[in-house]
Amino acid sequence: MGQAGRWILAFLLALGAGFGAYWVASRGDPATETAAPPQMAAAPATPAAVIPERRPEITLADRHGKPRALSEWNGKPQVINFWATWCAPCRREIPMLNALAKDGAWPEIALIGIAIDFREDVLSYLESTPINYTVLIGEQDGLDAARAFGVESLGLPFTAFVDASGRIVTIHVGELHRPQADAILSIVRAVDAGQVDLKTAQARIKAEVPRIS
Repeated sequence: MGQAGRWILAFLLALGAGFGAYWVASRGDPATETAAPPQMAAAPATPAAVIPERRPEITLADRHGKPRALSEWNGKPQVINFWATWCAPCRREIPMLNALAKDGAWPEIALIGIAIDFREDVLSYLESTPINYTVLIGEQDGLDAARAFGVESLGLPFTAFVDASGRIVTIHVGELHRPQADAILSIVRAVDAGQVDLKTAQARIKAEVPRIS
């Protein structure tokens, strides 16, 4: 990416600074912590976007430069985490997400991290910070992916939980903690087992998932 492109992406990132919410798929509730690029002013609030019912089709390059489509993980529940190297709560989430991907509690899930950042910065960061799950990288196309999930104002991190049939069960905006991830995934598992319908699952997430500041 050239210098002009870097400035354009930095400007677009700045537009999303200061956004924070905890969303279920068709509702939004206030929440706290999201991160903004350092030394960037918060943008005026914008109307909440509509989160799609189904996971959008996204194709981004992985750390090796290979294009990877989210449809590659069709048939599995997906945890799709949007992050950036400059985002402190994003960095704090990584050990928890590594454990979630590898500790065997949720062997059926596909965990994908989508970095909305300059590719060279992400690759440099990965040299010193192990990430044991799939990482996809997008600059402008990463911003477009966030918007496709209904997150118009960029607040990072945010995590989409998708059931095995490709429906978005919930989107959590802000730092995700393990008790929250486990609670949401247990409900996603119940959806996939046919034990609860999607509307009931979303109501349970709203009522039962712990708020952690």
